[in-house]
Amino acid sequence: MRRLMSSAAMAVILLAAGSASAATPAAVGAKGATFATVTTQLPRNVRPSHYDLAFAPDADKLTFTAQVKIAIEVVEPTSTVTLQAADLTFSKAEIAGIGAAKIKVDEEAQTAAFTFGKTLPKGKYVLSIDYAGKIYKQAAGLFALDYETEAGKKRALYTQFENSDARRFIPSWDEPFYKATYTVEATIPTGQMALGNMPIASSKDIGGGKTVVKFATSPKMSTYLLFFGAGEFDRASVKAAGVDVGVVTKKGDTPKAAFALKSAADILPWYNDYFGAAYPLPVLDNIAAPGRSQFFSAMENWGAIFYFEYAMNLDPAISTETDKQNVFTTVAHEMAHQWFGDLVTMAWWDDLWLNEGFASWMEGRATEHFHPEWNAAVGAVNGREYAMGLDALSTTHPVVQHVETVEQASQAFDAITYQKGEAIIRMLESYVGHDAWRDGVRAYMKQHAHGNTVSDDLWQAVEVAARKPIKAIAHDFTLQPGVPLITVSNATCAAGKTTLTLTQGEFSKDVPGKKPLTWRVPVTVQALKDEKGVGGAAKTLVTGGQGAVTVDGCGPVVVNAGQSGYFRTLYGPERFIGIVQNFAKLPAIDQLGVISDAWSMGLAGYQPATDFLDLAKAAPADADPQVLSKVAKTFTAIDGYYEGQPAERAAFRKVAIGQLRPLLAKVGWTAKTGEPDNIAILRADLIGALGGLGDADVVAEATRRFNAEKTDPSAIPGPLRKTILGVVAGHADPATWDAIRAQAQAEKTPLVRAQLYSLLASAEDETLARKALELALTPEPGETLSSTMISRVAANHPDMTFDWAIAHKDAVNDKVDSASRTRFIPGLGAASSNLATAEKIKAWTAANLAEGSRKEGDKAAAAVMNRAQIRQQRMPAITAWVAKAG
Repeated sequence: MRRLMSSAAMAVILLAAGSASAATPAAVGAKGATFATVTTQLPRNVRPSHYDLAFAPDADKLTFTAQVKIAIEVVEPTSTVTLQAADLTFSKAEIAGIGAAKIKVDEEAQTAAFTFGKTLPKGKYVLSIDYAGKIYKQAAGLFALDYETEAGKKRALYTQFENSDARRFIPSWDEPFYKATYTVEATIPTGQMALGNMPIASSKDIGGGKTVVKFATSPKMSTYLLFFGAGEFDRASVKAAGVDVGVVTKKGDTPKAAFALKSAADILPWYNDYFGAAYPLPVLDNIAAPGRSQFFSAMENWGAIFYFEYAMNLDPAISTETDKQNVFTTVAHEMAHQWFGDLVTMAWWDDLWLNEGFASWMEGRATEHFHPEWNAAVGAVNGREYAMGLDALSTTHPVVQHVETVEQASQAFDAITYQKGEAIIRMLESYVGHDAWRDGVRAYMKQHAHGNTVSDDLWQAVEVAARKPIKAIAHDFTLQPGVPLITVSNATCAAGKTTLTLTQGEFSKDVPGKKPLTWRVPVTVQALKDEKGVGGAAKTLVTGGQGAVTVDGCGPVVVNAGQSGYFRTLYGPERFIGIVQNFAKLPAIDQLGVISDAWSMGLAGYQPATDFLDLAKAAPADADPQVLSKVAKTFTAIDGYYEGQPAERAAFRKVAIGQLRPLLAKVGWTAKTGEPDNIAILRADLIGALGGLGDADVVAEATRRFNAEKTDPSAIPGPLRKTILGVVAGHADPATWDAIRAQAQAEKTPLVRAQLYSLLASAEDETLARKALELALTPEPGETLSSTMISRVAANHPDMTFDWAIAHKDAVNDKVDSASRTRFIPGLGAASSNLATAEKIKAWTAANLAEGSRKEGDKAAAAVMNRAQIRQQRMPAITAWVAKAG
């Protein structure tokens, strides 16, 4: 699954928060997952082997009827078979030769118990169940998406089951360890296209405008990977490595999916080789749907990957270079899941990172291979930074965390699971070597294909392949929370060599003087060339809190060179000056790593917060675009801390605009033929940042282009449309806001329409922001876009939005999918700097969420308190630096 960060989360990405408190992971150290040892919420006396499902959806009434025949094995005599079920009603259940069952539904536990008149001995049976269920308007279970076309409104059906929503569609053992095969039959309107995990085996028109389609039997898989879709679709496909690779869109949109199709076809044979296991299904569809979710942008259903269309389609009228790169990485992420997650599945949600951390890492590897021009390794530093921001607060949790409830499983999809998991893999891969790591992954795939695993199964495979112990290092970083801090406590140069003394502590943003945990930390150092032209590299493993390393040369030394390590680096003032003075000489990836460390360490009080500003000033105008984008985005973050301080904000903006304007002048508003792809991203970032900082020239130019487009369609190029309209919408007056709304109301292309409604939620003016919130609760934007609008308002107006959401709790929750309801409202306040809002979040969380499901409330409150601390303790120094610079 491709996790989605809300607009509010994006607003605090550089500041970050934590999540759940640490818990003891289940099955740690187990050698393979077994039926008896894996966590479950069901009795272990019965297990399924095959589901034979026939169902008929009624899209107009938002209901469906179904019958399922489940081949089961009773492993311990019992008279009751208990399955998971939610929002299902049952009319009959029976086992041939045994008789009918009494049915008892437990809505709170989300189970249905089928009790028979006599005990079922050990053996195999077929349990037949007739039932009915709901079709939802948000992305959970079987759901409907409505969208506008030139021919009128249309409705399509799709399913979304991860993590625990298959039970809303089929009574089942809805846990990843219970793998089974599936045969699915659906009765749909004649003329519609039906989609499933496997190709259609048969199709029969039964009259009355209905057709019955039956899909081929699937391989053995977990319930959350089952998929169904139906609607007025188009499909395009190519053959790749013997597989029918396709894209499916609403009618007329397959050209917009051409890049996704090419990407998927390129990636498939490369993944076959990397994993050492051929993709085992005959078809691999990539399915684009209009709409949105607060929880995810894409989902790895085996053979039928689902995407919201903004994550898969490219529309020249509005898509950016960032969108193009995101499409590739999303396709690469979801396709990696076809192996990591689908072929080999974590035994329980404790090890979710085996799915998500690896897919995040693999998307980077695929991007580096197919698009080296995007410099994806540099971009990966930003993901690591986001994870560290969460991981440095007391509310964090280990990568491997114990999960007990559905809500806890939903909340496990966070940056610790994804980005920290990815960063740990990058570190371990660098430690053992790329080839050894790949060989270990291949062995892991071969040994556990179609099965379930725990993390130690992977460590075992890599250790054998690499002939190098990594399990202890892996345990340090996955079984305990937090961010190591490597301090250069001494540096001496003798005989042309520099020796560094390294001390390991722990980086914390909210627990001063915390007693550090201990990690075994792989460290790579690089000495810059000294006056003799000498500069070497070296590696060491810091253990027991202490380490030393010697490197050729007497120039400044970069610790964590290449940025493969998951730790912060503290150089001390004398050594940091050398880094600043030589900043332009560093590789781009180390420039980004050093500048990110300085910013985060400065906010936390480990070094002056102004060190970032010194580095930003030292960044050359021809630096990697991703480094310059980091500077621009951090300036935007600093500006946010000056909310309510107009004089200080004006002074800072003058300095920030002064630094960013020449960069925009260099790249210009118009793309140049042959320019690097990442320059297009930098251009948009600079325009967006300068517009947000109130640069009069940028605001005026964006407004001019917005007005000129009525007579000059070329005034707003497609790749800059989002950026230019974003500047205009942010500074909108009532007339401009109404003009954008009129465009949204008239727009028939869902991708563009969704963007326009999102822009209405971007206004800095609080009156217009409130207007956007009220609009979000009406049917006008569309059921799945409302939550996006609310989150977008919260990015600029967190206190107001949180209070408003509390006052409209039921209406807001109706616009949020079930997997997001424990995180959505608390997260709306996360970008606040007001301690009163932190207390409100805590109070609301305590009153509305079960004790074990409050991690998102804890996370949001921690973010607010951290921002308030930064405003009080760090901003005065930045204000003083600005005064001198101005």
